[in-house]
Amino acid sequence: MHRFENKVVIVTGAGSGMGRATAARFAREGAHVVLVGRRQEKLEEVAQGLEGGRALVCAADVSSPEAVQRIVAASLKAFGRIDVLVNNAGVAAQGKIPDASIEDWKKVMSIDLDGVFYMCRAVIPELIKTKGSVINVSSVSGIGGDWGMGIYNAAKGAVTNLTRAMAMDHGKDGVRINAVNPSLTKSEMTADMFDDDALMAKFEERIPLGRAAAAEEIADVIAFLASHDARFITGVNLPVDGGLSASNGQPPQA
Repeated sequence: MHRFENKVVIVTGAGSGMGRATAARFAREGAHVVLVGRRQEKLEEVAQGLEGGRALVCAADVSSPEAVQRIVAASLKAFGRIDVLVNNAGVAAQGKIPDASIEDWKKVMSIDLDGVFYMCRAVIPELIKTKGSVINVSSVSGIGGDWGMGIYNAAKGAVTNLTRAMAMDHGKDGVRINAVNPSLTKSEMTADMFDDDALMAKFEERIPLGRAAAAEEIADVIAFLASHDARFITGVNLPVDGGLSASNGQPPQA
């Protein structure tokens, strides 16, 4: 398939995990991909491994509105248009709110929420021209709460509802805005969790499909939401969670 032939796709957090897999998926379908992240060497490694469209490396911090403006300017200079924005950059912090530091709060909010706001604010005017779309990477943690993850829950919950509001505001502009809400997914960010056999057993018991997601499985859904196949879908927060959110929370009884 080449659903994105000559389309221009910006992917934040593109240096690893879901961002890397998403960039690879769009490139295989013919897109020119703008790789955004904080580590130049990681982005260059990703760019070298892409098959398909051209890649532009933009080492930048999405928590800076000035850096975001530079990303957009560089994208337009290189390719002349923007068709898809994937807001994937994110960090997490653990702990109960009374034990959390102000620095943790500011760091998570600045990347997970402010970064989405800055990128959308800068890119949506270009998407109006191309009738493009935004896919925000939220989380099941943006739909329901977790123990000891209040800051992350707050940030992703905001992304979830921001997605809905922007979809309402820009539908008549021809711009579709959706989100994916993954459950546990294999990435650098979750590597420590996968080293904990007892914790993984708990996840496998709770997830109906019995396993965590691969980053490529999230990327596949992101590509679908950006494609013509999803042309009548907007304002959706789509759980990509192996059935986790189908549960009412009670433990297995048989």
